[in-house]
Amino acid sequence: MEQLITPDLVSLDVDLGTDSSSVIEALAARITSVGRAGSADELADAAKARESQAGTGVPGGIAIPHCRTATVTTPTLAFARLTNRADFGAPDGPADIVFMIAAPEGAGDAHLKLLSSLARALVRPDFTQALRDAQSPDQIVSLVEEVTSSTNLQPAGTPDAPAPAETSETSATAEHTGTRVAGGETPHVVAVTACTTGIAHTYMAADALAQAASDAGIDLAVEPQGSSGSTPLTPEQIAAADAVIFATDVGVKDQARFAGKPVIRSGVKRAINEPRAMLDEAVAAAHDPSARRVEGDADETGTETGGGENEGAGKKLQRWLLTGVSYMIPFVAAGGLLIALGFLLAGYDISSGDTATKILADNTLANLPSAGDHALFDSGLAYYFGALVYLLGSWAFSFLVPALAGYIAYAIADRPGIAPGFVMGFAATQIGITDTNPNGAGFIGGIVGGLLAGIVAAWFANRGVPRWLAGLMPVVVIPLVTTFVVGMALILVLAKPLAWLNEALVDGLNSMTGSSAILLGAILGLMMCFDLGGPVNKAAYVFAVTGLSTAGALDPGSSQSKIMAAVMLSGMVPPLAMALSTAIRPQLYTPAERENGKAAWLLGASFISEGAIPFAAADPFRVIPAMMAGGVVTGALSEAFGVTLVAPHGGIFVFFAVDHVLWFFVSLVIGTLVAGFLVTVLKQVGHSKKAAATAAADDPVTV
Repeated sequence: MEQLITPDLVSLDVDLGTDSSSVIEALAARITSVGRAGSADELADAAKARESQAGTGVPGGIAIPHCRTATVTTPTLAFARLTNRADFGAPDGPADIVFMIAAPEGAGDAHLKLLSSLARALVRPDFTQALRDAQSPDQIVSLVEEVTSSTNLQPAGTPDAPAPAETSETSATAEHTGTRVAGGETPHVVAVTACTTGIAHTYMAADALAQAASDAGIDLAVEPQGSSGSTPLTPEQIAAADAVIFATDVGVKDQARFAGKPVIRSGVKRAINEPRAMLDEAVAAAHDPSARRVEGDADETGTETGGGENEGAGKKLQRWLLTGVSYMIPFVAAGGLLIALGFLLAGYDISSGDTATKILADNTLANLPSAGDHALFDSGLAYYFGALVYLLGSWAFSFLVPALAGYIAYAIADRPGIAPGFVMGFAATQIGITDTNPNGAGFIGGIVGGLLAGIVAAWFANRGVPRWLAGLMPVVVIPLVTTFVVGMALILVLAKPLAWLNEALVDGLNSMTGSSAILLGAILGLMMCFDLGGPVNKAAYVFAVTGLSTAGALDPGSSQSKIMAAVMLSGMVPPLAMALSTAIRPQLYTPAERENGKAAWLLGASFISEGAIPFAAADPFRVIPAMMAGGVVTGALSEAFGVTLVAPHGGIFVFFAVDHVLWFFVSLVIGTLVAGFLVTVLKQVGHSKKAAATAAADDPVTV
């Protein structure tokens, strides 16, 4: 493997100017002059573009401008020791030590690991001092080769806890006295670090946090999500964590693993500059019931979330689908709530035919009819604005299937999958339409189209191509070829069977009445309470909200609106039930759980099932069965009472979108009482008097 740095890439005690651009241009010219890049201007522009996103200066007078670009032919390091310091945006001032990292597009893992090793070494004062003391380019090369050739690169400040360069997990556990959680226990924190290129700052942030954790006496495990690969935190490490730190400039991969944990978020540079402050905030958040917590939605980035090389096909499929759902939910929330608001202002009849579209086309307030059923005001002005709000909501809702398909493809193939995925999602709503099936292939077609688009795009992305074509692949060739291939398959082969399947599902739902509808409500209620925002919960939720996107689903009394009501009501039960239980029998819970119980009232009322996760995580065998029982009762009662709901989110705050609102609240109250009673009874089983007395002595309460 060719050397990353050679003596002719080293500049000692030179004046390259006092601004980052001039230094970058000089180093880009040096890299190009030794034949490692095709164009100095292209290399400099790429590095300056990265610099504009966030300065690459770090504490200690160091800067690491870096980029990946097709003009680079060989992974390269260029070094400069400056006589006049240059400003790279570090908090402690300009830099006199500059490493420029230039990586080609598609750089191999081995090179990326070496570059990452160098970046991690830069947080070590002994290494940076050696760079300042070096007397010749050969000495600089020797120092760099020493740290990049080490197979057991250790995190800064943890000499006894090696972190191999070939893995991406950094761990720091301190034995001495430092910050402590209540009761004298060592705080347990997990962290994720990630920068936009995944080469330098990702690993420097990980090591800076490790150093600070060691000094503070905090047990820390870090998952750097970088270009050289990532070894995910184990479920045991996450379960034991009191809080989470996300120091990232991009989304966190597989975020759902941390659902319910108190979280501190920042850009990756803050973890390098202020690691101790972030750790202190994380420890404080662990004891703050109102602290921000990680939501239960899947992967925020939508990119390949990394389940490791041994991840099974089923787990991959689940992850891809949940990523699509995660990105779809904002369309659901925005569109569904706007539709509900339109109904509040204009009445349900605004959804019939093209009434709202005609009002928009007329663009006049004259001769408007009175509002329809369930309108808040009998006013022409309210009717007009209600129609416009309804239109906005219906347009947003129309992106539901394309967004689902687009981000399923994104989860599989990264950015090259987005365009084909969106197109296949839209195509699914257009193919197979008949007089009896106005929905076409619907969300089933969207899921199939998104999976096919992602798989095909990923296959093309992994093909070896000439260098001159590599730059066009992700933005032109892959989207074009994938859209054509999958689109033809969807239109010519899959349109009719997918449309038939979707039509059969809709017809089956519409035919459910009586006992069959009650059974469906009970099953959906059980699913909503099984994992409190996890895959099973999301499957039930997506089933409900995609049903609302079908023709006629927004009509009062439709089977789809009844399903939505059963799902939302059931999802509200767990937090409300836990809040009730902590209120009536507080001695069964820890002080922190009692505080969480107070917050759970609002979380449950807002349809945020994740409000019950802290309780379920601490005592799953008592909490989850009780929650499932309450969900079953609530879902069955909702269907039995014929409750309907045309808003996909909002909890009790969208009561205006509910038909049979009295029975809406009756179903919710009964289910909450059932779950709250059962969890209280189960909590008392095995809860010794001694434990209760100890809890009361530690934090006495009046019952």
